[in-house]
Amino acid sequence: MDSEEFRQRGREMVDYIIEYMETLGERRVTPSIEPGYLRELIPKNAPNKGEKWKEIMSDVESKIMPGVAHWQHPRFHAYFPSGNSFPSILGDMLSDGIGAIGFSWAASPACTELETIVLDWLGQMIGLPQEFLSFSDGNSKGGGVMQSSASECVLVSLLAARAQKIKELKVVHPFTEDGVLLSKLVAYCSREAHSCVEKAAMIAFTKLRILEADEDLSLRGAALAKAIEEDRALGPVAKEAGAWLHVDAAYAGNAFICPEFKYLMEGIEYATSFNTNPNKWLLTNFDCSTMWVKDRFKLTQAMVVDPLYLQHSHSDKAIDYRHWGIPLSRRFRALKLWFVIRNYGVEGLQNYIRQHCRLAKRFELLVKADERFEVCNNVRMGLVCFRVKGEDQLNRKLLSKINASGKLHMVPACIHGRFVIRFCVCAQDAKDSDIEYAWKVISDFATELLDDESIDEKSQIKLTNEEANDEEFVQHVGNLEISELIDLMEKVQFPVQKIHSKPGSWFKQLGTRVRRMVKNSNPH
Repeated sequence: MDSEEFRQRGREMVDYIIEYMETLGERRVTPSIEPGYLRELIPKNAPNKGEKWKEIMSDVESKIMPGVAHWQHPRFHAYFPSGNSFPSILGDMLSDGIGAIGFSWAASPACTELETIVLDWLGQMIGLPQEFLSFSDGNSKGGGVMQSSASECVLVSLLAARAQKIKELKVVHPFTEDGVLLSKLVAYCSREAHSCVEKAAMIAFTKLRILEADEDLSLRGAALAKAIEEDRALGPVAKEAGAWLHVDAAYAGNAFICPEFKYLMEGIEYATSFNTNPNKWLLTNFDCSTMWVKDRFKLTQAMVVDPLYLQHSHSDKAIDYRHWGIPLSRRFRALKLWFVIRNYGVEGLQNYIRQHCRLAKRFELLVKADERFEVCNNVRMGLVCFRVKGEDQLNRKLLSKINASGKLHMVPACIHGRFVIRFCVCAQDAKDSDIEYAWKVISDFATELLDDESIDEKSQIKLTNEEANDEEFVQHVGNLEISELIDLMEKVQFPVQKIHSKPGSWFKQLGTRVRRMVKNSNPH
């Protein structure tokens, strides 16, 4: 593909994306396919010679799109939003066109410096303490960095915390092996924390103690303090120098740009590190997870590997982000976030988040207005957890039927041991009509399911009564003389040969024949 064809195909791709977004509501929200569907449609071997672009794009629509779960769909209410906007897409396009690998300042100065500046912008928008910002004053030790995901933010924080604690313990126990000291370390999290915390602890070989949340699904300081004191009593290391407190605000952190949500940040001054995901709820495409630390040197000390071929003459005056995370290679991710913030402005982003929160409250009201349902969380932002009043199995059936229909897509969760359904406002341009449609689908399926359950219950009662009648009949037949039994069988035209069938089964068949005869002779 030469530059002229790229110009043409680029325009066509923009048109394709626009049409896709504008007609997305006409597609099924999730694919109706089975695992391995694509293997039957794609050749087993790569082509030896290049193919025409039109053929490739034809396969996109006929083979790829049927297997896509449409996260931007107005009927997609699973997980959390997947950030998306035209400015962000353009930012990624430019980043890919530049093709820089910004692992250090020298490798791409603009890549490094824009990331530092944009992270300060966002940190100020969120309301992080000044210690987390790079340029808050001339002596700042804090700063922000972009990682690939919240999972990576959590892992990097855990690795940094582990390295820092071992360094501190080495002062007290200089002759103790690092591995022995590591075995004494414990990380703590809420049972409601994301699964990535458990995975990070596994990777870092760090014990993890999971603490119960309160009724509001929050981990309180008293519970954490009690757990730490219990562990200190058990271990040889007492009075540790203090814990590294990481706050994973992957979804909610974005809402802190709105003044009305900043109360949820109370106590953030005690945090050592903090992360949020603009690629969830700030109209920025994946990947774009932002992380801040109060002391970047404690972070980088855990990550520094500095071979000669990566060193440069400005390393003492500039940030090298290769020391802030796991990968060496880094994309120019700051461009898309910079584009989004500049194009929407703080007010535009606030309005977007407020709209999602308003729609979630609208959905909450619809749920509460139906006495068959209950809301299971405190609805503060764009997520509503709800369930049909009754057994977990009933809610499993409801969710399964809704998802199988392709009309909506939602996922479950477990709150206080109960199966609940998560409804998240996800679409960029979500409207009241989307919420009303979703509730109608949910309500209609619930009505159908509850009616079926009622019929099944009545059938079960009837079956139980018939089984009781069978038992009474068997007892009666057992008291008959042989001649009386044969007379009875002749009256209901029941073959004598049936007596030699499976033990017990002919009694049941005979009882059915007798009941039918009685019913026909006396229909009332």
